[in-house]
Amino acid sequence: MRTLPLPVTTLLLLQLAAAAAAANITLPGCQSKCGDLDIPYPFGTTAGCYRRPGFKVICDPNPGAGVAQRLMLGRYHGPVALEISVLNSTVRIRTDKWHFNVGNTSMVRLAVVPGDGGGRHTYMMNPERNRLVHAGCGFRASSWTSIAGGRPFSTCSSSCRNDDARKIRSRRCDGNGTGCCEARIPRGGRLSSFLTRFEWPAAEQSASQWSPWTINSATVFAVETEWWHDGTNVYTAKEDVLAFGKASSIVIPAVLDWVFDNGTCAEAAKRSDFGCVSKHSECVDVGSIDGGGAIGYVCRCGNGYQGNPYVGGGCNRPSRRFHLSAVLGTIFASKRLKVRKAKKMRQSFFKQNRGLLLQQLVDKDIAERMIFSLEELEKATGKFDKARILGGGGHGTVYKGILSDQRVVAIKMSKLVAPREIDGFINEVAILSQTNHRGVVKLFGCCLETEVPLLVYEFISNGTLHAHLHVDSPMSLPWEDRLRIAFEVASSLAYLHSSASISIVHRDIKTSNILLDDHLTAKVSDFGASRGITIDKSGVTTAIQGTYGYLDPEYCYTRRLTEKSDVYSYGVMLVELLTRKKPTVFMSPDGVALVEHFIQLLSEDRLSEVLDAQVIKEGEEEAKQVAAIAALCLQMKGVDRPTMQHVEMGLRGIKSSNTNKFQSNLQIGLRTTTLEGSDVDVGKNNSRRISMEREILLSTTLPR
Repeated sequence: MRTLPLPVTTLLLLQLAAAAAAANITLPGCQSKCGDLDIPYPFGTTAGCYRRPGFKVICDPNPGAGVAQRLMLGRYHGPVALEISVLNSTVRIRTDKWHFNVGNTSMVRLAVVPGDGGGRHTYMMNPERNRLVHAGCGFRASSWTSIAGGRPFSTCSSSCRNDDARKIRSRRCDGNGTGCCEARIPRGGRLSSFLTRFEWPAAEQSASQWSPWTINSATVFAVETEWWHDGTNVYTAKEDVLAFGKASSIVIPAVLDWVFDNGTCAEAAKRSDFGCVSKHSECVDVGSIDGGGAIGYVCRCGNGYQGNPYVGGGCNRPSRRFHLSAVLGTIFASKRLKVRKAKKMRQSFFKQNRGLLLQQLVDKDIAERMIFSLEELEKATGKFDKARILGGGGHGTVYKGILSDQRVVAIKMSKLVAPREIDGFINEVAILSQTNHRGVVKLFGCCLETEVPLLVYEFISNGTLHAHLHVDSPMSLPWEDRLRIAFEVASSLAYLHSSASISIVHRDIKTSNILLDDHLTAKVSDFGASRGITIDKSGVTTAIQGTYGYLDPEYCYTRRLTEKSDVYSYGVMLVELLTRKKPTVFMSPDGVALVEHFIQLLSEDRLSEVLDAQVIKEGEEEAKQVAAIAALCLQMKGVDRPTMQHVEMGLRGIKSSNTNKFQSNLQIGLRTTTLEGSDVDVGKNNSRRISMEREILLSTTLPR
């Protein structure tokens, strides 16, 4: 249903003014209040006080001990009204919740708006103002409506496998979620009811038997979009409908639109029962939300007036004194409401994120020492001023900040609000809290008062290796600096793989994740995708993460992550340092990607054709030795690749300009990693070509 938007401040002023003028909201002699709730005409409780049957409401004078008076639409036990707005032509109701049991797979029709009893509906469910939510565990749910062409407008599933009550409560419902899933309500027509069917696959039933609050049941309900997208309300609603061992009295709202009558303003103005009777009122045609023409009309008070346009003398101009007090009161109330809501949200996020962090940290004291308040980080960044943005990547935007103790820091904020982003940020805190190496960016702490935690790092002043390497000029980083940076990154990865308390696989090594300080010293950053592997395991099977062009083809094929996956990505980085070409976009004249092109030229003793001209001029012989190491790192099978410790040893030999030492160190690596029958003979430049077609085919199917 198409509505005419009004500025928020205007709405608040008009609503406040209308409340002060409430005495003239209904017809003479009609009830205007039910408890604290106004009953404006065209609504009414008795004959002659409402426009038509659909606007009849019932005020329950004795709802029961401890329960406030309730206003119900249409009949006793009808939908409970929470607010009636003449200005917005809406009524907020307490939503109905329909419950299903396992085995109830038949299609059930659910009424979402009350009927008039006269063959037409006064109310409509606006798809922009509401969502449909299915809550429970282990089900597949489908919902239909007659206006959707016989096809389900919502098909989703929810699983609670291996999740405890805390996780089920805290996770959102977008897509196929944990404990619930949500769907948009379809556009078009007047949605008054829909059909729903739940199914419980046998495997899901078996997996959910441990959780007594979710066995054999599911719930479906419509909910107001604005209310639902407040994260705190999602968690509270799930607490209510999933009944985690206790009863809850939460009120879940939905919003219904209404029109005063059918027909257009032009048609209605000719009739004796035209609704816009106040002297200063105006008529507004209401069109269907899908553009299907007018479905009725509503009335509004004209500019500068407020009140009820459906009542004679209902639209009045507020006095100047009232108007000024209204402005001040509205501003004060609005600010106080925002502050209170923001504080509540911060407390909720802190509780949620602190729990997630403590689950992953062995040393609980670390979490307490590393926590920053949101207020402190807002002061440090000028409330996250866009002018403070340093850059961004796949896991967030980075701001420059100055803390109260004058430390200059980099603060990373997620771009997305999704469980994967939250998990990635918490994972980065857990990983970096256990590392201490000059070549790994230092994490000072985190802020847990936002939906996705903010991370606070040491500020690395000189940008990324990618930015220094790929400049628009013939000359870039000197070869000496490139070689040193390659060695420093190798040393950092060797530490992560074998010297930390657990073996840490970075999983996204690339030049844009290598930061450089004022002295061009390299620091490995962005550990959002990293994984820790315990000493007693050689790898873990996990979802594929990384960046196209740098991804290990064996990892893509088997989904098994090992330290050798970092070795492959590091090999790609060496190729980038040698060629100054971008692995993510480069394509040779023969139509092959950078890695394959590099290996092909190396095997044909034509390496100079792909090397950066600056590298050839400043260090061609050393570059050939580094190319040999890169080729080893890029072996198709992880077992054929050297460890990062052996790569570090080889590069140290090259840095010392001692060719014999380089060969000796590298051969140690060859023997240790059992490179018998390898496709690359590192002592010669006439190595056989390594086919990389599989790497191309696998990598191109993966997003960054």
